[in-house]
Amino acid sequence: MADTSLRLFRVVSPPFAENTYIAHLLGRRDCLVIDPGLDPQSILEELAENELTPAAILNTHGHADHIAGNAALKEHWPNCPLVIGRGDAPLLTDPELNLSAAFGVGVVSPPADVLVEHAQTYSAAGFDLDVFEIPGHSPGHVVFVWRGESPVHVFGGDVLFEGSVGRTDFPGGDFGTLARGIHRHLFTLPDDTIVLPGHGDPTTVGAEKRSNPFVGAPAGYRG
Repeated sequence: MADTSLRLFRVVSPPFAENTYIAHLLGRRDCLVIDPGLDPQSILEELAENELTPAAILNTHGHADHIAGNAALKEHWPNCPLVIGRGDAPLLTDPELNLSAAFGVGVVSPPADVLVEHAQTYSAAGFDLDVFEIPGHSPGHVVFVWRGESPVHVFGGDVLFEGSVGRTDFPGGDFGTLARGIHRHLFTLPDDTIVLPGHGDPTTVGAEKRSNPFVGAPAGYRG
């Protein structure tokens, strides 16, 4: 297989083992930071060690464990745009909506600079990302799909996991809505598409179509 120009770093933040991704293209020093979590210091150290500068901060959704590092990154790079789906923008600044109030921590993010919507393309750091809105875990959850190389890569947040899906028992959650979105927008991608989830290890669309007990063939999916 030919070498890829995509370079990915993952920072796993306790206590929810949330994945923050840093993505950049070979030969560039600008990057994307996707879902900066509850360990912003480790994210900042990873960026410094690799001499990378964020061109955009992308939030797949507004739950606290995926937005807690926004403020630290914006403090270092105040002109770096903070990007989120329009439907989840209110969660950034409301601890009740982003679920942090229930844990007694009251996470508040700076407000969004850019609101993206379904079927839009967002471009930064050399990436052209297709935006798909897939609610069901949160009201306005989006995924970012990069088709710049083969295989396709999906920055998927808490939509689809290896052998599982995002929780739907939170406010604004709905399993049927989530399953339909996965089937319509993810399971129609090539089988070798790599899904980079908000928790756990990467998986592929093909593997989840075959074996995911919630939305794959064991649950009746026939594609």
